[in-house]
Amino acid sequence: MTLDSDSETPSVRHLDIGADDEAVRLDRWLRRILPDIPYGQLAKWLRTGQIRVDGRRAKPGQRLSQGQTVRLPPVTVPDKPQPAVATVGAADAADLQSRVLFRDDALIALNKPSGLAVQGGSKTHRHLDGMLEALRFDAIEKPRLVHRLDKDTSGVLLLARNAAAARQLTTQFRDHDVVKTYWALVVGVPSPSEGSIELALAKIPGQGGEKMRPAKEGGQSAVTRYGVVDQAGQRAAWLTLNPLTGRTHQLRVHCTALGTPIVGDGKYGGKEAFIAGLSNKLHLHARTVTFPHPISGKRLEIVAPLEGHCAESWATLGFSPQ
Repeated sequence: MTLDSDSETPSVRHLDIGADDEAVRLDRWLRRILPDIPYGQLAKWLRTGQIRVDGRRAKPGQRLSQGQTVRLPPVTVPDKPQPAVATVGAADAADLQSRVLFRDDALIALNKPSGLAVQGGSKTHRHLDGMLEALRFDAIEKPRLVHRLDKDTSGVLLLARNAAAARQLTTQFRDHDVVKTYWALVVGVPSPSEGSIELALAKIPGQGGEKMRPAKEGGQSAVTRYGVVDQAGQRAAWLTLNPLTGRTHQLRVHCTALGTPIVGDGKYGGKEAFIAGLSNKLHLHARTVTFPHPISGKRLEIVAPLEGHCAESWATLGFSPQ
């Protein structure tokens, strides 16, 4: 990363993105570069266009690419900012390493447990992003996040082990070259037993946490294919879900819209989302991810076995994951 002064405004800074920051989210990069600036201030600078990428207004979640230039408003920037190395407890490190489904020089596939957030937030201090040092293995650098799963969703999560792999995987997710199949346990049985849900979604403003709603106008297109694998009478069904778009909480909202909320999803299904005798946790699992290998191009399919409360509930209902 290099630092240059703006000729017209000496206190403005232009920072060039190097290979080490390839595919990193802009908001995470800003927090590392400017650790003493409150996130609210960073958000304001982004909103008002004072922070720009290659001269254009930037969004917090956009991913950076080597060679891009980030403009910062007048602020003190360390000449050589160093990322903090998180300390990972021995138990957490051993658990994460035991969850590796696939590993080579380019990527790691992990079976993320339910209840572990992928990234931190104002009230989330324990998260995978802070434990990635435990998954460095023999690499020069720790792996990088290239996509995410919700905190309460378990299953396949891909990590890039170098900048080239991160760049390629990020492009594949953006261009929908990655096929994701989820398993869900839902209350009731949808009719018809297979089909597509096309229901646009929009965020609901408020302080109660991020929540989505169906939206006829002003929403983002969201499409999910679904199919019933098995059912326990009319009490519950095991669904496969293939999201063709990647909206926040898309599968949860779409299942509720079908009249069959995901078991444990009180946020969208209310009290109707719970079944006596089954865990109250969310029953949503990223079962498989199929994609071209970022270096060789060979198509890979990574499969994550059910575990924990999902495995217990499948067994209770007599469903066989095999």
